[in-house]
Amino acid sequence: MPLLSPEINVLEKICTKVSKIIIRDFGEIEKLQVSKKGPGDFVTKTDQKVEKVIIEELEKARPGYGFIAEESGERKGDKEFNWIIDPIDGTSNFMHGIPHFAISIGLEKNKELIAGMICDPIKNETFYAEKGRGSYLNNRRIRVSARKKLDEMIGLYGCPPMLKVESNKIFDQLKLASKQIHKLRNYGSAALDFAYVASGRADFAWYDHLNYWDFAAGKIILLEAGGSITDFQGKGLTDQKDMFLSNSHIHDELLKIIFN
Repeated sequence: MPLLSPEINVLEKICTKVSKIIIRDFGEIEKLQVSKKGPGDFVTKTDQKVEKVIIEELEKARPGYGFIAEESGERKGDKEFNWIIDPIDGTSNFMHGIPHFAISIGLEKNKELIAGMICDPIKNETFYAEKGRGSYLNNRRIRVSARKKLDEMIGLYGCPPMLKVESNKIFDQLKLASKQIHKLRNYGSAALDFAYVASGRADFAWYDHLNYWDFAAGKIILLEAGGSITDFQGKGLTDQKDMFLSNSHIHDELLKIIFN
């Protein structure tokens, strides 16, 4: 078992606590699916409830830290640290009773990501990393895959919101990718996609519509596992949302194939 830092210990305890709330509420989704009201309002309340608990626990553990959260927005602290919080990444999956979603919490210092945790409460899997200390899944070290052959790879992608589809090139990208990589998947949780590339379960992924809380924890986990992340032109990420991540071995080659 790797020696956990105080920050990772804090995140582990919080994820354990809110996982119980999420699992309990997820058990109610099946009943709500067949109700006239539907699960939408219930899921929104779960999101808000989980985020509230996360923020309360983080403020107790680290007074003065700021945060950027999906539901609550941004609150500036009096220190150089910020928590980046997504209480349930993969909300649509959660709403439909699909057991593939995660809690995602990143930590930045002076705008640089230094730690992150992605917790899948249903599968009891916790991915985490700290800058300079590697990435882990539960108690074992993880690394990106070493695959280089296109016909052996799995690629992940996220569909943009329907309002963006008309002006979005996702379908052209899928067409180009599928000519040489036949195993493409859309799982519905960007955080877990990052974790899966970091742990070698998948080899690459791309998105053009993520918010910071969707990928903050995943980015540090990916980088500490040996992965690469750039925009669609192979340049470093700035404020734009185009992002392509991979196991590093085939990064440039795939950029040319998908974003020709």
